[in-house]
Amino acid sequence: MQIVESELKKFITDSGLVSRKDIDGAAEEAKKNKQSIGDVLIARGQLSEDALRRIKAYVLGIPFVSLKDLKISEDILALIPEPIARTHSIIAYKKNKKELEVAMLDTQDLVAIDSVRKKTGLKILPRLTDDESLKHALLQYQKSLKEEFGDIIATEAGKINVVGDGKNDASGEDLKKMAEDLPIVRIVDSLLRHAIVQDASDIHIEPMEDAVLVRYRIDGILHDAMTLPKVASAGITARIKVLSNLKLDEKRLPQDGRFKMETEGEKVSFRVSLLPVFYGEKIVMRLLRESGGGFSLDLLGFHGETMERIHKATQKTTGIILISGPTGSGKTTTLYTVMDILNTPDVNISTIEDPIEYQMKRVNQTQVNPTIGFTFASGLRSLMRQDPNVIMVGEIRDGETASLAINAALTGHLVLSTIHTNSAAGAVPRLVDMGVEPFLLVSTLRVVVGQRLVRRLCSEKEQYTLNKEERDKIAKEESFNKALNSLIEEKMVKPGTTLDQLPFYRPKSSTECADGYHSRIGIHEVLAVSPSVREKILHEGTIDTIEEQARQEGMLTMLEDGLYKAARGITSLEEVLRTISD
Repeated sequence: MQIVESELKKFITDSGLVSRKDIDGAAEEAKKNKQSIGDVLIARGQLSEDALRRIKAYVLGIPFVSLKDLKISEDILALIPEPIARTHSIIAYKKNKKELEVAMLDTQDLVAIDSVRKKTGLKILPRLTDDESLKHALLQYQKSLKEEFGDIIATEAGKINVVGDGKNDASGEDLKKMAEDLPIVRIVDSLLRHAIVQDASDIHIEPMEDAVLVRYRIDGILHDAMTLPKVASAGITARIKVLSNLKLDEKRLPQDGRFKMETEGEKVSFRVSLLPVFYGEKIVMRLLRESGGGFSLDLLGFHGETMERIHKATQKTTGIILISGPTGSGKTTTLYTVMDILNTPDVNISTIEDPIEYQMKRVNQTQVNPTIGFTFASGLRSLMRQDPNVIMVGEIRDGETASLAINAALTGHLVLSTIHTNSAAGAVPRLVDMGVEPFLLVSTLRVVVGQRLVRRLCSEKEQYTLNKEERDKIAKEESFNKALNSLIEEKMVKPGTTLDQLPFYRPKSSTECADGYHSRIGIHEVLAVSPSVREKILHEGTIDTIEEQARQEGMLTMLEDGLYKAARGITSLEEVLRTISD
């Protein structure tokens, strides 16, 4: 059933989620481009997909169901196999003799509904749900998968055949046989699938004196996953080398490679690094989910004025948008999200990356290869001849790349890139140190985003309040006041709320979340290069003076944004302080 645009506009207005001014602007753009007003508001970051789903469900009279606190029976969950549930975003959660209630993101997906009806022989009652509910339900599938993989690995480890003399100095032929040994193949395959199910970002395989330790990095924290017998070490290393197309008999030098695997419709690329250590070769694999796109700025943690500043920068046709932060702070994901906003049919986007982490439609993505002299700098020179509107440079690492990025911005291109600094303001002195002239910097730099990732609290959490003495131990009163003002401006708390009334939350252990956290979200500071900030860059240019000027103009620091998210119950104060102090 289709919803009339005028009716949808009325219900969005009545919801109070979007200002009337933004709705009128979106309606005008929707009419001009023959789009739905809902799609335009989502693209602008002014309305979330979940909110639009709820509004549409209300208009159509479809019940909404939350699965966050619902433990679904294994028998009911199993009625829809996990691959189908994940692909079609459909979960079975309630059943009687004749009917099956299913929660969906798209209740008009008639193909999925019909498929489940044929498989179960029951009447299907579709109910609308949201992304958080769906993720929670899919985790319940994963619990049984974790146990299954653990059993496979334990069983296969006892079947390993030692080829040759079983020592590290086995010949290339022996290593090849080890890599093809069925138990080794099954162990490695299960390790990889287990990591995907656990939502790990990295796998560490570390040879020790009498065992092999496997660790997964989940939500930024390393966890011991399992310990395998020492006899499996050479075979696992050989198997991963074969998959990555690396030299089997090279054990003295580090090696880097890459391979892909597909599981339940999800493509995952593994970036492999091998390093010789005392007891063999340590392997670290970074998991890059190729379906990792589809984020929006609000899902990444941007809100209010911070999000508005980025949208304003993306509307420019020239200049530089920089994302700063240490390794593993989510810079690339933010970069791809901004690129997704810019990725319209009338724009040509070209990238130079190391590595290509997500594949994007309609974007010309290029991988650097330093071994043959194809660097960021040489690649950027070539991109300039490809008639791009938008250029994305994976990272500004040196003066040459920085200079070329500045020149690209000066000659009519919008340039997106990342830089390794601890704060947004720190990106300016870093670029000057690379040799960029301040007068060129102020002519091109539009916005700098500093960010970190904090772990999200699960739905079960403990609420508490802080008194002034407790707050003073965490941050200055000014920082708490700025976070409170943001909450009031965005209508998250009532006007007149005092700091003594401001709630905060602690993690609470549950069956779904052992440590009270699941997944991560960004805390950000967005430095817009205003005329007064330009003056500071030209005449003083220190991190403190630039940051102070930006704060006077309304910039929330990462700490203040962390306090804002802690007060909303998204994360905890302890997690914010742990991340900021790293």
